[in-house]
Amino acid sequence: MASETLQDGVPMAGIVFAFGEQPIFRPGDAVRILTRTPVGHYRVPTYLRGKRGTVERVIEPAGVDNEQEAYGRNAGAKRHYYRIAIPMTEIWQDYAGSSRDGLRIEVFETWLERI
Repeated sequence: MASETLQDGVPMAGIVFAFGEQPIFRPGDAVRILTRTPVGHYRVPTYLRGKRGTVERVIEPAGVDNEQEAYGRNAGAKRHYYRIAIPMTEIWQDYAGSSRDGLRIEVFETWLERI
């Protein structure tokens, strides 16, 4: 989505988006990283699968799905990456640091579900 189609993060009137052009998630949305065990080329660390976090930012512009692209199956279709904030207590249950501590990671749209 080009920046000129947004005004304060909201699509401007009259703009019609194709599938995958408009982000599914918005900053502040609660999400979970999917627990999948694909064979081959994947981009989500195992220790973060199933963990909950919050969308901190939509990464623009949309990017090609690198998992599909690795096998020549994408044909250039694009979707969004999101910066996800995950509390350290979500990753390590007995984490003794500050409750404000967290990890930030960019995750492709196909690996996220709304909670």
